Amino acid sequence: MSEPLSTPLTSPTAQPPARATGRNRWFGLVVISLGVALIVVDATIVSVLLPQIISGLGLTSTDAEWVTSVYALVFAALLIPAGRAGDLFGRRRLFVLGVGVFTAASAAAALAPDGSALIAARAAQGVGAAMILPAALSTVHATFTGRERAAAFGLYGALISGMAALGPLLGGAVASASGWRWAFGVNLPLCAALAAGALLLMPETRAPRPARTAGRRGALRDIDWAGGVLSALGFGALMCGLIEGQSYGWWTATRAFSVGPFHWSESGPSPVPVMLGLSAVLLSALVLVERARAAAGRPVLLDLTLFAIPGFRRGNLALALVNVGELGLLFVLPLFLLGVHGSAPLQISLAILPLAAGAFLAGGAARRLAQRGGPHRVVQLGMVLEVAAVLALAVVLGPETGGLGMAPWMLLYGLGLGLTSAQLTNVSLMDVPRAQAGQASGTQSTSRQIGGALGIAFVGAVFATGVGNAMADRLQEGPLTADRQAVIVHELRHSAGTFARDLHDAPGMADVARAADQSLAAGTRQALLATGAVLTLGLVTALRLRPGGGPAGDGGGPGARGDRNRRESRR
Repeated sequence: MSEPLSTPLTSPTAQPPARATGRNRWFGLVVISLGVALIVVDATIVSVLLPQIISGLGLTSTDAEWVTSVYALVFAALLIPAGRAGDLFGRRRLFVLGVGVFTAASAAAALAPDGSALIAARAAQGVGAAMILPAALSTVHATFTGRERAAAFGLYGALISGMAALGPLLGGAVASASGWRWAFGVNLPLCAALAAGALLLMPETRAPRPARTAGRRGALRDIDWAGGVLSALGFGALMCGLIEGQSYGWWTATRAFSVGPFHWSESGPSPVPVMLGLSAVLLSALVLVERARAAAGRPVLLDLTLFAIPGFRRGNLALALVNVGELGLLFVLPLFLLGVHGSAPLQISLAILPLAAGAFLAGGAARRLAQRGGPHRVVQLGMVLEVAAVLALAVVLGPETGGLGMAPWMLLYGLGLGLTSAQLTNVSLMDVPRAQAGQASGTQSTSRQIGGALGIAFVGAVFATGVGNAMADRLQEGPLTADRQAVIVHELRHSAGTFARDLHDAPGMADVARAADQSLAAGTRQALLATGAVLTLGLVTALRLRPGGGPAGDGGGPGARGDRNRRESRR
């Protein structure tokens, strides 16, 4: 179901000739899944490494958010253009190029001398990841059909969940033994093996193109340059505003800000509304440009007709909300464990391990459950488990809670996450025409990454605000002066809670350290309740998902499936 690089497609409905058949397709799927697992692990492993990175490089709370969020920001900004590039120039080619970029960026992260260099390296990792993910998803979508597609997505989900289980644990072990830099350095041999495996086993696929646009020159004419620029800038401004809101103030500036020739004073309005307003303008312009190009019959970067497919539309929203919960949770819990208990990276990894183990177990079982009750029911069950686990953890968590006390709820959350992640991608793409697989995969992955960045920004803001307010209240009755109280509250909030360890080590500050522990628990509970509220919205969305119509894997488009989509969209 792929074509040689030198063979252009000559018909808008032509299918690439079969090349990856039998076992090769499944071995190729393993390579694809491990490639995606690598970029998933690199997104989550930073949560385990973050406390060590903060102390090693002297990062502020905002720096810490950027280390975790810039990856998702660049990822989200480039996924749609990258997905379209894979459609035009070859998905295997894009996958291998993305692995190469990811390798170089991992080396730069391992050697970063300061926070700014690490943030830049993480951004470059986001560029490589944005190439890998849509190329992987659209290749699976284009290569497997019918029942094989359900099996392929089941294997895909199980492998990713398994690596998600092992990745943070191994990364924490490496960081504890050799330092956090080696957790990035081990990516180099892994990426080399992935690139070789992709060249040997991964089929090359492209989207069909008319004869008039065949060949490389035709592919260049197919590129929607305006859409690509508007997409990258619009989503980038959105993520930047969300991440910096806590640091610079959501409406009134709390500190000075400058970028290039633009300067904001501490006494004026915050730059955050400007960033968010700019994002709204750019994304609105993107919609107008894409509609105009589609009306003129020109190729588009973002096919807005995809959102007329109810499963795709609702699946994208659910994916974003699921990722708000997942990455928000993985941002605050390691900070709580470090601040209150002084946990090392390996101990934090062990505390998170039940989540990853649950995701692995559920990911393997999701396919069998989907065959019995439908993939949409598996997604709904997973969302119920996620909401229950997060709310239960919010109820039981206190200053004395450690990894063992979290384990049952982390396991339950992992089971829900495994069920949801294994089938939500399948449900979202089930009715998408095969020729639009790259665009759909890029759009879907963008939704996921926007959700991740939103989760870190939103849940991180709730956590920091809750910690600061709780600490201020607890210090009011103590002997410290108002100025000293303000300094402690500021340090605790802007160090993302890690300042609590300094209080535990300071002589005569035992009462203040206990107050910090209680405040960290209070802020974490508030963050968990906010996460539960977001996941509840995701559950409401998931309850409206329906199984795909027509033969599984045939794609969407006209005919019975299109009729069903039109009926669904009117509901």
